[in-house]
Amino acid sequence: MTAQRIETGPSSSPSAHLGHKPEANRQIAIWLFGVAALIFVMVVVGGLTRLTESGLSITEWKPVTGALPPLSQTDWQREFDLYKQIPQYAALNKGMSLSEFKQIYWWEWGHRLLGRLIGFAFLIPFLWFAFTKKVERALVPKLAILFVLGGLQGALGWWMVKSGLVHRTEVSQYRLAAHLTLALILFAYIFWTGLSLWRSSRDMLSHAPEAGRGLSTAARWLIAGFFLQIVLGAFVAGTRAGFIHNTWPLIQGAFFAPEGLFHLQPWWSNFFENLLTVQYQHRMFAYVLVIATGWHWWRVHASGVADARLSANCLLAAVLAQVVLGIGTLVMVVPIPMGAAHQAGAVIVLAAAVWHAHRLTPSARLGVATG
Repeated sequence: MTAQRIETGPSSSPSAHLGHKPEANRQIAIWLFGVAALIFVMVVVGGLTRLTESGLSITEWKPVTGALPPLSQTDWQREFDLYKQIPQYAALNKGMSLSEFKQIYWWEWGHRLLGRLIGFAFLIPFLWFAFTKKVERALVPKLAILFVLGGLQGALGWWMVKSGLVHRTEVSQYRLAAHLTLALILFAYIFWTGLSLWRSSRDMLSHAPEAGRGLSTAARWLIAGFFLQIVLGAFVAGTRAGFIHNTWPLIQGAFFAPEGLFHLQPWWSNFFENLLTVQYQHRMFAYVLVIATGWHWWRVHASGVADARLSANCLLAAVLAQVVLGIGTLVMVVPIPMGAAHQAGAVIVLAAAVWHAHRLTPSARLGVATG
C-alpha cells in the first residue's frame, strides 16, 4: 500500500468543512492551544501542590475575594489559625511555624490563581471572537460548554479539598481522580478542537478505507487507555501508594499476583483502597499500553500511511519516556521533581495520542461543524 495525499479542490478543502474564514480559524486555534498549554501547567502545579502536601492549606473557598492573598500579619495569622483546626495540622504539621505555613499556602494559592487565570484566558478571547463573528455558529455552543465545564472544574476542586478538612489528613482519592480526569478531558477536547481548526488542505490524509478506519479506531482506543491509566495513577497519588513497594520489576517479590492483592472486603474496594493493588494495577496496565502502542506503531509504519508516521513515532517515544520516568519515580521513592515530571509526562502522552488520532481522522469526522 502506498501513501497518498488528497488532491483537494474548493469543495473538499478543510476550510469548507471548518467554515469560510480560514485565517480566523487559525487565530482561534492558536488561542485554544494557549488555553491547553495553561491547563498543562495547571496539572503540573496541581501535582506539585499535592507532592508538597500543600493542598489543604487554604480551608475556605472564596471564588472572588480569594484571588487576593493575605495582605497583613493579621490576615496571615487568621489563615494559619484556620489551618490549625483541620486534622492534617494535628497529625502531620503540629508545631509548624507561620513561615513554614506560608510555604505550603503559596503553592495552593498559586494553583487556585492559575485556575482563575485560565478562566479569563478562555472567556475574554471567546467573547471577542464571538462579538467579531469569527467563531462559526456551530462552534459557539461547544466553546460555551467548555467554559461551563471549566467553572465546574473549580467547584470540583473545592469538593475535593473539602474531603480532607474534617476526618482525613489528605483529600479523597476518588475526588482527586475525578478532579484530574475532568481537567484532562478539557485539555484533550480543547487540543482536538484547536487541531481541527488549524488543519489545512495539505494536511489531509488519503489512505485505503480499511487501513484508515482500523488505524483511526485503534488510535482512539489508545486515547481511552491512556485516560484510564491516568485515572489509575490518580489513585496511586491519592492513596500515596507510590511510597511503598519501591522495587521493580518485582513487587512483593513477585511479578504476577503478589500476595495481598485482594485482602480487603468487599473485593472491589481493593482496586481503590488497597495500596498494593492500586500500585500493581497501575504498573501492569502500563505494560499493556506499551505493548499496544508498539503494536499500533508497527501497524502505522507497515500500512504506508506516511502522514501519521511522525505522530506515531512521537507517541511511542512519549510512552517509553513515561515508563522510564515512572520506574525512576517509584524506585527513588517519589522525589518531588520526579513525581512532577511523571505527572507532566502523562499529559504529554495524552497530547501525543490526541494528535496522532487526529492525524488519522478524515476531515469529515473532525467534529468541527460549519456555520
